[in-house]
Amino acid sequence: MTRKSRMPRKVLTAASVSAVTLLTLSACGTSSGTAESTAALASLGESEGQVSILAWPGYVEDGSNDPSVDWVTDFETETGCQITSKTYGTSDEAYQLMQSGGYDVVAASGDLTLRLINGGYVQAVNTDLIPNYENIYDFLKDKEWNTVDGVNYGIPHGYGANLLLYNTEVFDEAPTSWSVVFDEASEYAGKVTAYDSPIYIADAALYLMATQPDLGITNPYALDQEQFDAAVELLKSQNEYIGEYWSDYLKEIQAFESGDSVVGTTWQVIQNVLEADGATTAAVLPEEGATGWSDTWMIASDAENTNCAYQWLNYIASPEANAEATAYFGEAPNNPEACDYRDDCEAYNAGDAEYASQIWYWTTPIAECVDGRTDVECVDYSEWTTAWQEIKG
Repeated sequence: MTRKSRMPRKVLTAASVSAVTLLTLSACGTSSGTAESTAALASLGESEGQVSILAWPGYVEDGSNDPSVDWVTDFETETGCQITSKTYGTSDEAYQLMQSGGYDVVAASGDLTLRLINGGYVQAVNTDLIPNYENIYDFLKDKEWNTVDGVNYGIPHGYGANLLLYNTEVFDEAPTSWSVVFDEASEYAGKVTAYDSPIYIADAALYLMATQPDLGITNPYALDQEQFDAAVELLKSQNEYIGEYWSDYLKEIQAFESGDSVVGTTWQVIQNVLEADGATTAAVLPEEGATGWSDTWMIASDAENTNCAYQWLNYIASPEANAEATAYFGEAPNNPEACDYRDDCEAYNAGDAEYASQIWYWTTPIAECVDGRTDVECVDYSEWTTAWQEIKG
């Protein structure tokens, strides 16, 4: 997935903005017999003095991009662990970098985590060694994108939903269903926008889960061939009405401000930017629910600085550091105490369990169905990638 073009907070400032789950799939996460990752550390030792982190842009800020944005320096001062970091632009790029090695910690989205776990590139994490883990929202813990066979492979970071954005001058009333971008898309031909990533196939599957129950979809990331083909066909039908697929948030903002787009998927932070700029837009969570993201901090199986890696995971889950990092990036924090350091938690529905229960977080599609079925094989992410290119033509 080409995702984090989702913008760091400094970009929001430049745009003159001041920004004012999940259905419980399994209490034990995903079951998989293919993971051969390193066992969890039993106890911490002496700090190694350094740690190497691979992350999305905006997750490991040390003041070099913006002097006013720095949560790395405090970590280095408190722990003595000096950070070297590298950013990546897509989950596929991160996967390749993790295969090459040389990183202690990685921040991974849900379309990457299971690939790393099943490939043996990350180790199990002993959450007892991470005191701040206790305060993380329960609805982010022990889920199929961060836990396998009851074993945790990381800790949650920030989260959010992929919402429905619409032009309030085009829609007399707020749309309540994703039907406006699927079955009714012809009414807005050329002005419908969609997220440019294979993982968007899950958005179509989510809609079909509600509108075509005979398909038997119970998880938009666990699709057998028939279910997958139906989602792909829906997206191929939608394609003729798409004005633009977006992965760069600036393009979506510009398209809605100009009127080139009037309806499509978005993030809350994008609506915040549009609202601050006086655009005639609003965003809603449709009745079918939505897909979303919950990123995970993970430790490499070949990490050379495991003790400092654990200290980073604990630090970035602390209320103040998590508040800084998630606010800068534009997402909800992972714990309620972080909201003591933010004034915009309400805008992101932070900690709202009812809201979160309607979000299906990005999860890597794998052949071993993440919905628990064993009588069929599900379509894995490589086939989603191929299909996405066919959908877009």
